[in-house]
Amino acid sequence: MDMTTILKPEAVRVLSAASSKKRLFHELGGVVESVYGLSQSKAVEALQERESLGPTGVGHGVALPHARLDGLNDVVGALVLMESPIDFDAVDRQPVDLAFALFAPHDAGVEHLKALALVSRTLRDKSVCSKLRANADPSTLYTILTEADSVQAA
Repeated sequence: MDMTTILKPEAVRVLSAASSKKRLFHELGGVVESVYGLSQSKAVEALQERESLGPTGVGHGVALPHARLDGLNDVVGALVLMESPIDFDAVDRQPVDLAFALFAPHDAGVEHLKALALVSRTLRDKSVCSKLRANADPSTLYTILTEADSVQAA
């Protein structure tokens, strides 16, 4: 599994403003609806339900919201870079400006965990996050993510 398997270039966005975690989830739901054909309302509901179990803000300005959804055959993702960080109840209490959402079929099992591990490993790399934050072009962000993934896999 690599980043190109779970993330389409069109699923990478830059947001000028997301005022809250709830608003961010609506934006992510909109991305997965337009790119992967999923229901925005079901995606938002699933993210909020998962978030109620514990925050998915992993620290250093990064959040990895994830959920399981009906109607999926594969794990899919969406990346959002926010120009203004938001409070996300992250483990380090730092605001979040990078959010990578993952959506998996209910029966994904190990594939969901592999995707989560891949994204987590990629976004734990400080140089990758610095490059992402230094760019506001979605296609450049996609290239940074997919190249970082291929370097780490080598």
